[in-house]
Amino acid sequence: MKTQIEQNGIVTLSEDVTRSLSDSELWNDDLRPTTEKEHTWSGLNFATLWIGMCLCIPAYTMASGMISLGMNWWQAIGTIFLGNVIVLIPILLNSHAGTKFGIPYPVFARLWFGSKGAHIPSLARAVVAAGWFGINTWIGTTAIDVLLSASFPAWKNLTGHTAIIFALFWALNVGVAYKGPEAIKILSLIAAPVVGVSAIILMIWAFTHAGGWGPILSTPSKFTTTGEFLKVFFPTLTGVIAFWATLALNIPDFCRYAKSQKSQMIAQSFSLPLTMSIFSFIGIAVTSATVVIFGSAIWDPVQLLAKFPPFIIFLGTIIIAMASLTINVGANIVAPARAIENLYPKRITFGIGALITGVFAILMQPWFIMSNFGNYIFGWLGTYGALLGPIDGIAIADYWLVRRRQMALKELYELNGRYNYTSGYNKNGVYALIIGVAIPVLGLIVPGLRFIWDNAWTFGLFISMFAYTYLMKGDQSVLRPGEYENITQFPSDKPIERIAE
Repeated sequence: MKTQIEQNGIVTLSEDVTRSLSDSELWNDDLRPTTEKEHTWSGLNFATLWIGMCLCIPAYTMASGMISLGMNWWQAIGTIFLGNVIVLIPILLNSHAGTKFGIPYPVFARLWFGSKGAHIPSLARAVVAAGWFGINTWIGTTAIDVLLSASFPAWKNLTGHTAIIFALFWALNVGVAYKGPEAIKILSLIAAPVVGVSAIILMIWAFTHAGGWGPILSTPSKFTTTGEFLKVFFPTLTGVIAFWATLALNIPDFCRYAKSQKSQMIAQSFSLPLTMSIFSFIGIAVTSATVVIFGSAIWDPVQLLAKFPPFIIFLGTIIIAMASLTINVGANIVAPARAIENLYPKRITFGIGALITGVFAILMQPWFIMSNFGNYIFGWLGTYGALLGPIDGIAIADYWLVRRRQMALKELYELNGRYNYTSGYNKNGVYALIIGVAIPVLGLIVPGLRFIWDNAWTFGLFISMFAYTYLMKGDQSVLRPGEYENITQFPSDKPIERIAE
C-alpha cells in the first residue's frame, strides 16, 4: 500500500496512515505533516514575514558598528547584502524539505539525528532563541518606556513603570505566539507595510530637514589597504550571517505551509537580502542627517523619536512595538516552542511550549544581562549562533546529498522506523556535529588559525557537511533505488494544482 502521496512537489500522508499514527508517541497535531488544505502560505506571506522581521531596531543600527570600525557607507551595505545572500542559501535549502514534506524543524531533525537525538539540534536552537526572546523583549520594553517617558513626564516617576511595560509586552509576545503560525502570518501582513512606510517617511523627513544626506554618506573609508579592510570584513561578515543563521535551521516551521517551492523561494530570495540592505541604508542616511539637524549622530531610532512632538512619539511607540513584536515572535518563539513540544508530543502543545519559552526567558533575567554583561552575553549568543553552522551543514547534507530529497515520511513518526537508528540516536550525526564544532574552536587556541574562528559558521557548515556525507555512506536508513516510488503515489489527475499558483 502506498503510504504517501506526491502531487506538484508536495508530499502528504494518506488518510489511513494518518489515522494509524495518531497513537504514536512521536505524533501530535502540531508536529504531524501538513495536509493539502494547510498549504496556504503564498509568496506574499513569506515576503511580509521576512520584511516584518527585518524591519527591527538591530537591523536599523547594524551598519553603525561597521562604520565605527572604519568602513564607509557602501562597504557596510555591501557587507550586509553579501552576508544575507550567503545565509539565504541554507535557508532555501532547508525550506525545500519543509515545503515538500510539510514537517516542522524538530521532525526534520529526526531524519539526521534520530527520534531522540533530534533533541540535540532542536534544543541547541531553542536555547539561543529563548535567550534572544528575553533580550529582544527587554529592548522593546526599554524603547517603549523611553518614548512614553518623553510623551508623559509623569510616567517615569511612576514606581515600577519599566516592570509594567515589560510584563505587558511579554504577555503580548507570548499571547500572539500561543495562537500559532497563522497568527504570526496575520501579524506580518499588518506590520510589514506599516513599519516599511514609516521608515520611508522618516528618511524623507531627514533628507528634507538636513538639506541633503549629511556628512556620514560622504565620509571615506578609513582603510588604506585591502589587507586592513579584510581583517575587519571577515569577522563582520560572520556577524551578519549569524543574524539569521538560527532561522536558517527552523525555516521548515514556516515553509511547511507554503503553496509551492517556487512561491516561497522567489519571495524569500528577494525579501530577505533587499529588506536588510535597504533598511540598513535608511538607518545610515537618517543618522547622517541627524548630524546636520541635531549636531551629533543619533543611531538609535528610539532616541531620535524622543525628540519629536508627543503625537509623533505616540505613533512611533506603536510602530516600534509592532516591529519588536514581529521579529520576536517569528524568530525567537517558534523554534523553542516546537523543541519543547517535541520533548513530549502527547502532553505538550505548541501553545504550552510558547508559554514555557516565555517563562524561561524571564528566568534568564534579560534586564540583568543587558545592564551588567551586555557585550559579553551578546558576544556569547553571537558565537553560539555562528556555531549552529555545523547543524545547518548536517541538515543540508542529509536531505540533499545523502537522501537526495527522498524519505519515508511515515517512519519519522514511528519508534521502530528506519529513522530511529540505534536507540533513537544517529551516531553519524553526533560525530559530524562534534567535528564541525571542534575544528573552528582550534582557531581560538592556535593563533595562526584565527581565520577559521572568525568564519566559524561557514567553516563549521562545510566541515560537518562533508563529514556527515562521508559517515552516512551505505547507511541502512537511506531509501534504496526504486524504494521511494514503492511507497509514494503520483496521481495522474491534479486536484491540488492551486498549490502551484
